[in-house]
Amino acid sequence: MSSNAIQLSAGMRNTLLSLQSTNNLLNQTSERLATGKKVNSALDNALSYFTATSHTSRASDLSALKDAMGEAIQTIKAADAGIEGIIDLIDTMKGLAKDAYSADTTEAASLETQYDAMATQITNLAADASYGGMNLLDSDTLTVTFNEDGTNTMSVSGFNAKAAGLGIVAADFASSGSIGSAIALLDTALSTLRTKSQTMSANLSVITARQDFTSNMINALTIGADNLTAADTNEEGANMLMLQTRQSLGTTSLSLASQAAQSVLALF
Repeated sequence: MSSNAIQLSAGMRNTLLSLQSTNNLLNQTSERLATGKKVNSALDNALSYFTATSHTSRASDLSALKDAMGEAIQTIKAADAGIEGIIDLIDTMKGLAKDAYSADTTEAASLETQYDAMATQITNLAADASYGGMNLLDSDTLTVTFNEDGTNTMSVSGFNAKAAGLGIVAADFASSGSIGSAIALLDTALSTLRTKSQTMSANLSVITARQDFTSNMINALTIGADNLTAADTNEEGANMLMLQTRQSLGTTSLSLASQAAQSVLALF
């Protein structure tokens, strides 16, 4: 041992070690109170730390998928709104065609012009039903992913909802037969639109259910991670008060222990 080494009495050394241990516990308790977690690293509890990290990572992945599901829902709603708008236009076109039965040549020509203008608006409306670059009324296909490894997906197939895609042709109100044919085409288009709307509604229900399920899974994973790592702030607060008291007593004990060494000076 070096001749310059400082020698401490057994009492002082034991008290000093106790103070060092108390300071370490104070630092640990302070960190827990600051972070709200009892496990902040693998050194605290490796099993709990890595299990909680796995839960948190999965919750994060599912959160991104949930956002994508929300976008998919809005895409379908945009398409359904477009379908409703097109149905309204077709109903108006049917009214024009029926008016043509009793119209003279001049009136029939005017009705044809209005009819064709409505058909153009159907095409324009279908083109404008895009959401986020996806348009289910222009034959796009929407793919929705439900799990983090991409093995569970659903495809929502769009269709051509423009006038030509629905079989709607230019107006010809020259005869009762041609007027009847136009109305028949409109009825077919309406039937197609209603069928597609029902299919999209069913798809919307599935995606909404999966979004709700994903929300619940994220909540379960988050709570599970918190259960493994979260600190009891009431307990940690009580620990802090006790450790501060212990530290104060330790400091007093160290002072008392040093008095024994100081009394040696009185001999000289």
